[in-house]
Amino acid sequence: MVIEEGFSEEMEKRPFNFFQDIPKSLSEELVEKVLSTPAVRIERIISNGQSSPQGFWYDQDEHEWVVVLSGQALVELEGHKELINLVPGDTLHLPAHTKHRIESTALLQTTIWLAVFWPSS
Repeated sequence: MVIEEGFSEEMEKRPFNFFQDIPKSLSEELVEKVLSTPAVRIERIISNGQSSPQGFWYDQDEHEWVVVLSGQALVELEGHKELINLVPGDTLHLPAHTKHRIESTALLQTTIWLAVFWPSS
């Protein structure tokens, strides 16, 4: 996963388009901070067929809410038998310490996520 450190202060004063400046190919998922304050962090995540490593689970100290803007993703929640299929417009709220992993993202089209994180306390 590649994490880009936020945008410059000058860029924050202009509109940001989630559908522009999308790399044509990625060897790993790209995470870009769009906004970061003590109360909230917003990221654009770009996936091209990436998935979580086998046996790896996200277990975050903060709450997360995502919406898939384009593409498709299969999300696995620990203890759930069925995978969650997310397509454009679908959202998912993951309270802090909800163990989850990305089973797969679309191979033939770019998956763009908007992710919002906020403290659990």
